Amino acid sequence: MDEVQVEQKNYQMPPHEGFTIAHFLTVADLKRSAEFYKTVFGGEIVSMGDGNAPPYIKIANTWLIINVGGGPTPDKPTVTLRPPPDPNEISSFMNIRVADIQACYKLWKSRGAEFLTEPIAKYGEIRCYIRDPDGYIIEVGQSTDLTYG
Repeated sequence: MDEVQVEQKNYQMPPHEGFTIAHFLTVADLKRSAEFYKTVFGGEIVSMGDGNAPPYIKIANTWLIINVGGGPTPDKPTVTLRPPPDPNEISSFMNIRVADIQACYKLWKSRGAEFLTEPIAKYGEIRCYIRDPDGYIIEVGQSTDLTYG
């Protein structure tokens, strides 16, 4: 397998070189959401914020930023942030790839994750979805016979 070379060697938040990617979620309750991602996925709450900066949570090899909604700001003058008004109408979701979906399903369910269904085989993978406290869905998938590239 070919390896992609990138300029930076370390990924950290905030980045000291290059860039780091974090997923941002608008949530209703900062503490409740931080505890969910910490408890279910073993996330590390790096910071709960300071009133101006939002909380950061490190989960595996990525970062999650959570913050309450709000109206337009000077840098996004036409945008209002809010948690999903209807948890059954979603336009995006987090996707977690796992090596052993049955083990993750059992562990995360025991930690309070609410799965929409048990893992189901579909499209060269086994997958299921978790709903977080604000209604966002999180896909959990394990590749089976699917070949990438």
